[in-house]
Amino acid sequence: MPKFFIKTYGCQMNERDSELVAHSLVERGYSRTDRESDADVVLLNTCSVRDMADQKALGKMGMLGRMAKDRPHVVFGFLGCMAQARGAALLKKLPHVDLVVGTQKFHRVADYVEDAVERKRNRRMDDPRFSIVDLAEEAGSQETIRAQQLAPKQASAFVSIMQGCNMHCTFCIVPQTRGAERSRTISQIVREVRELVSRGVKEVTLLGQIVNLYGRHEFPKIDNKSPFVQLLDAVHEVEGLERLRFTSPHPIGFREDLIEAFARLPKLMPHVHLPLQSGSNKILKAMHRAYTAERYVDLVRSLRSARKDIGLTTDIIVGFPGETDDDYKQTRELVEQIEFDNAFVFRYSPRQQTPAADMSEQISEDLKEYRNHDLLDVVNAATRRTNERLVGRDIEILCEGPSKNNPARLSGRTPTNKIVVFEGSEDCVGELVDLRVERANGFSLYGARQPVLT
Repeated sequence: MPKFFIKTYGCQMNERDSELVAHSLVERGYSRTDRESDADVVLLNTCSVRDMADQKALGKMGMLGRMAKDRPHVVFGFLGCMAQARGAALLKKLPHVDLVVGTQKFHRVADYVEDAVERKRNRRMDDPRFSIVDLAEEAGSQETIRAQQLAPKQASAFVSIMQGCNMHCTFCIVPQTRGAERSRTISQIVREVRELVSRGVKEVTLLGQIVNLYGRHEFPKIDNKSPFVQLLDAVHEVEGLERLRFTSPHPIGFREDLIEAFARLPKLMPHVHLPLQSGSNKILKAMHRAYTAERYVDLVRSLRSARKDIGLTTDIIVGFPGETDDDYKQTRELVEQIEFDNAFVFRYSPRQQTPAADMSEQISEDLKEYRNHDLLDVVNAATRRTNERLVGRDIEILCEGPSKNNPARLSGRTPTNKIVVFEGSEDCVGELVDLRVERANGFSLYGARQPVLT
């Protein structure tokens, strides 16, 4: 039985895409391996949002070139966003790469892999190397490989509800790599959620490039509810589902109906990852973010009013072209004011084919690094304060399995998406468990199960 290895870079969308590819290969008789040295097919699912992800994937594939010399039968391939953006240029750069398949053709990856394997196996003289990065066939790309592979006792799963993005933020290459917005129907999504729940899943996270703009051009409002809120209502009704999440939204997609959903849907977990990107209106305008810092603060107030215990995390870019000391100060002050539970802080990274890459007043790497570390200090201090306030509180977690940092202990997520480490038996895995938070060590929470009184 041939074996395949797949490594994923980037976001949850990429993780989900990798699982779809893996499932399609398993259906063709391949088995998955965690070691590229054991594989007959090696695939890297790539990200192009930041330069670091590009470089990691290129570096990894470059290292695999040594393996290609010793194992000429192995098929090597790039998938995903970098593949979509760079296409055949990757074949020229890395001679041992056999195929490059972009985001619009994930539903055909198994076909392309089998073709490349067959050509190498039979040592056909024609060049088996190819790049497939054109547009997807819509029906195939939206409804394919829906039966996910689940690990034993897996309690949470991602469900992709849409592809693409129409927002065209000036720093982002996603519209070029993922294409325009295209949404699955509510019935298709609910059917997948029901199937997952029937196999033991207790929590689903709905995925979309801008998830809360789901279906806005395809489906009508009903009773003044957006298609996305209609979807939340429908998924919420799935019997046996315990928890519902979504990521990543855009601030402009939060209308009254969605804010109100947090108050009335108990399964909708009190956590929102709400990208800020900048606290300067000048920079937000240059980014084409379509909201102001004041509007963002109003939204935060509304969410915290609707759900008192809601947790907020965010993305922030420092060093965007033209960002002055005063622009950065506005961002810093806004982050201090909001006091996020956590934040991902990124140094601006120019991406080819984006307007921001050609803007004047590019910021030096030294200044980007300074602002990055300075803002991280602000974020980390807020995270510690937030975690310390949980000490002594009873909280329900969904146990995901052994802790990544200490396999002798278990870990799970709170409703606000914080990880808690605790001691427990294997029967906790995949279950909702009541814990008391006993201590907070920097960014980590540690809990203990409480004795049952009789």
